[in-house]
Formats: sequence, structure tokens, C-alpha cells
Amino acid sequence: MNHRTSDWNENSGSHIKIAYTGLSFKNLVSSGLSNFNIAYNDSIAQLEEYLGDQSILTLPDIILIEVDAEGKCFALVKDLKKNFLLHGVIIVLLSAQNDKSLIKKALELRVHDFYSLPFSVDDLRERLNFLVTFKLIKPKLLELSKEVDTTYKMPFGKRLIDLAISGSMLFFLSPLYLIVAIAIKMDSKGPVFYKSKRVGTGYKVFDFYKFRSMRTDADQLLAKLSTENNQYATEGGATKAAFVKIKNDPRITKLGNFLRNSSLDELPQLFNILRGDMSVVGNRPLPVYEAEMLTSNEWSMRFLGPAGLTGLWQISKRGKEDMSERERKKLDNFYAQKYSIWLDLRIIIGTVPALFQKEKV
Repeated sequence: MNHRTSDWNENSGSHIKIAYTGLSFKNLVSSGLSNFNIAYNDSIAQLEEYLGDQSILTLPDIILIEVDAEGKCFALVKDLKKNFLLHGVIIVLLSAQNDKSLIKKALELRVHDFYSLPFSVDDLRERLNFLVTFKLIKPKLLELSKEVDTTYKMPFGKRLIDLAISGSMLFFLSPLYLIVAIAIKMDSKGPVFYKSKRVGTGYKVFDFYKFRSMRTDADQLLAKLSTENNQYATEGGATKAAFVKIKNDPRITKLGNFLRNSSLDELPQLFNILRGDMSVVGNRPLPVYEAEMLTSNEWSMRFLGPAGLTGLWQISKRGKEDMSERERKKLDNFYAQKYSIWLDLRIIIGTVPALFQKEKV
């Protein structure tokens, strides 16, 4: 008996996003699921690249994967299941073989469904509509923040080093704090400290402190300068970049140039370390407008590691004009995955020669 879909099933689907990978059923899927919004990928590698470019707001509702002879699809499903950003995304496998062992693997991986030839594309369409309609698909940013925040725990040894370094430096550098504060007051009008909202581990937002090195109207000028003078905005002809680093920033005061080039403006972050907002070594906590652009599958990894005063970016390519946005993201991701006390000690040692940068970026 031929299956007849309902009017509801025939007319729905245009709002549903599907990420598809494979070539064997591509024609069948494109004709039978024409009312869905489908992004076609010829290979698993292409699908991974596509998913890496998506943000929380643009993730697909469904991932349709063709079962390959090598079984790479099952390894992919395992990786997808581990990715907190993809929790709730529906995963369905399509196979040319009606093999019980394949079905068993799929069930063990808890995929939402498994179709093998011969199957009705009408049945598949109705099933996908059902799954999307009755399942919670996309995690909210608040839920995401809670998930990540509970996943990361500061190692005891790392926290002990943070307390020892921040406490001792605050004590011994207190005279320098006083000198810098007086100099800032004499150089320009405005407060001694600059406070802004930054996003750290697990997308946690906290108050971030620096010695003021800019004019008091610096934030108002940022929108214009971020497109005209941004070091990262010119990559590939793009006008909008995730990171903002202003070349020859006109907002910086005369004293501010010295404070920045000597990294003295960063000293108040020792208070943030003492409070536990961040660590001595980690990925730099980002302004909210930058963090909002780094919620994609590929780059959200940086927020799974500790936020820090110094890190791989600072000791490797800080201040260099050939530093690309992608290179910086890769350094952040690498640290989030590989950080250890020994790596932290190497970064701390390497930070001293990196304090004085030549380029004004």
C-alpha cells in the first residue's frame, strides 16, 4: 500500500534546515525533500567544515548522513554527540544496505532514525517533520552558558599558582600602581581605571579592569573605527570580523601608548585573577560584541578553557600585522584543548620578552 502524506506534511518544512552529506541519495533527497532548506555536502569533511562555520542561531535542525563503506559516518556521529553546541540537533542515517550490524551501531549511538533501501521518501519527509515539531532543537544561550560553566573546573594546582602570583605581585607592585594612577590623572581627564564587560570561560560575563589608556569617549568611537581601521577586518575582503584590533588607534592617549606598549595597563587584571574571574594563563576574555561572533561550532572551543592574563597569542604573534584572525582562533582552540601546568609555566616564561611590542595594534 502506498503511503499518502497529509497536507500538513506536504506544506511544511520550508523553515527546517537540513545539513546533508553524501552523493548516493542526493537526487532522491533533493526531489523528495524539496520543501526543506537543505545544505548539500559531498563528503564528511565538507560537512564538518560547514558545521564549523555555523553559530548557535544558524545551526541546522537535522543532519542527514549517508552511511559509507568505511564506516566514517559512525565516527562522525560520535564527534557530533560530544559537541555541546549540537545537543538537540536531529541525526538521521541513510544506508544503501539493509544490514543489521549497521542498524545496531546506529542504535548504540542513539541516532534519531536509520533508513535503508528500499525506503519511501514520503515516509522520511513525514518523519523529519515529526521529529522537528516535537523535539527541542536549539539550546538557548543561557542554557549553553550553564552547560559550559559546569563542564570546566579550574584545576587545584592552577588555581594555587594564580593566587600565589596575583597576591605577591599586587603586594610588591603597589608602589607602581600609585605612580601609574597619578600619571593617568595628570595626563588626561577621566577615571584611573577602565571597566568593561568581558566574556570568559563558559561565556561567563564579568567586570574586567585595566588602567585607562584611552579617551573617555573611546567606546562611542569604536563602531566607526572597527570597520575603517580594524586589523582583522580586511581578511578576504571582509568588512566584519570577530576580533577588533585598531591600527594606530586615535583613541589612545599619549601616556596610554606607553602603558599599552609596556603592558602596564593590564596590571589591574591581577584583581580579576585574585577573584577567580580569570587565570594568569589562558585565552583572553573577549568583549561581548566579539564573543557573540564566536559561538560557532568551530570556535566556541576557546571558551571551554580558562580565561587568562597572558597566553599563546601573546607570546607568539601579539602585535604582528601578519597575525590573521584564523591564526589567533587556532591558538585559542589549541590552548583550550592542551593546557597544563607545564604549558602554563612555558607561557609565563615566554611572556616577559613579549611584554614590549613594536607595532601599534
